Amino acid sequence: MEAKLSPAGSNKNPNPTLIPSPTEPQTNFYQISKDPPPDSDSKLVITGGSKLSGHVSISGSKNASLPILAATLCCTGPSKLDNVPNVSDTIAMISILGSLGAEVEFSDNSVVVNTDRVGPVEPEPDLISQIRGGFFVVGPLLGRFGEAVVSLPGGCDIGARPVDIYIAGLRALGSVVEMRDNKVVAHAANGKGLVGTEEFRLDYPSVGATETLMMAACMAQGNTLLANVAQEPEIIDLACFLTKTGANIEGAGTDTIRIHGKSRLLGSEYRIMPDRIEIGTFMIAAAITRSCISMSPVFPGYLSILIDKLSRAGCKITHDQDILEISAVDNELSGFVIATQPYPGFPTDLQPQIMALLSTCNGLSIVQESVFENRMTHVRELQKLGAKIKISGNTAFVYGNENVNKLRGTRVVASDLRGGMSLVLGGLAADGVTQVNGISHVDRGYENFEKKLQLLGAHLIRL
Repeated sequence: MEAKLSPAGSNKNPNPTLIPSPTEPQTNFYQISKDPPPDSDSKLVITGGSKLSGHVSISGSKNASLPILAATLCCTGPSKLDNVPNVSDTIAMISILGSLGAEVEFSDNSVVVNTDRVGPVEPEPDLISQIRGGFFVVGPLLGRFGEAVVSLPGGCDIGARPVDIYIAGLRALGSVVEMRDNKVVAHAANGKGLVGTEEFRLDYPSVGATETLMMAACMAQGNTLLANVAQEPEIIDLACFLTKTGANIEGAGTDTIRIHGKSRLLGSEYRIMPDRIEIGTFMIAAAITRSCISMSPVFPGYLSILIDKLSRAGCKITHDQDILEISAVDNELSGFVIATQPYPGFPTDLQPQIMALLSTCNGLSIVQESVFENRMTHVRELQKLGAKIKISGNTAFVYGNENVNKLRGTRVVASDLRGGMSLVLGGLAADGVTQVNGISHVDRGYENFEKKLQLLGAHLIRL
């Protein structure tokens, strides 16, 4: 099926004396001629207790696709991106490009983008409000056109994600940036274009800020050094795409990136990396259901900390080339301690899913959320399933079940992408029927996830 855009109108144990008792309380849019997005009120009904088996094909990375789609704004001529997942977040980003005047075709996980006719430098505000990644376009617009007007971004309500670092970096690259009517209004101070900076050090290794400043610096005059940057694999993927377009980037994947600006980048063809968060989620699905499955393509090095934690818990994990197999059949899994951190630490995007698993493991587990202060809204819903979890600040104490899974199916509500998936995983392991409302949140980042689970033997249906 083809879609076209057309205008329409630290892991330290806390002091044991601090561990609480588990009994303590606690307007103008562009349209895509593609299948319509799922109903926001859609529900997933799961009959738990089934073992999973078989092989699952991993989709392209949602978190890599969004900045790379935005990066096509840097390019003259068409760019073709393969392995783009058909999820609501990528559809929203494609619509944002369309609102800027880009010509976009989306067919069979391939996106062709031509930005030669981009005219306005202000994308549709209502579209930007849908996804956090929509704000990425501010960097390419400033770099290529010397100006940008972009509304503050939306996305999951998992905590404050200010754009202060973005703004400070863009100013360091020679732009004047102001806030007007909840919008970032920016233009090149010299009236021509951005200028490289000798060094800009990020206050925090923000993934989004790193990606945005990389794109802007690629078209700035002269050299730029970005220090204390994020090191996530998605940063490397963006750098690889930009390099294919003619950009000069060194150090992606380390804490320092050097960029020599170019006046012109040419559209190119690129294949998006596999989604490491989807890989981790299916690994956790196998563990929570005490099953054995395989998946590909997988780059095990990108998930080494998860592989280590699950292996220590009692899972058997093997990999051969790009195929990974995980088995937890008839295993009594032990709990463990994690603290989310920027890469290569434990990914915050797997924290809710791992918490669902830990509620079925033996002993006490401790989960510390160090990235987003509001990323534990799923805890109350997991508690409805029977999980014994106590929250203290940004730390969750998970009291696992000894030798038996005591999760029980019930009605729960997803309030964000990864938290919603944790409820799906809990439902797979629970006795009886679980109804997950608000499943459209999960559709933002997982392509055909219920079909993939059904092929593995899960009993679930969308209403």
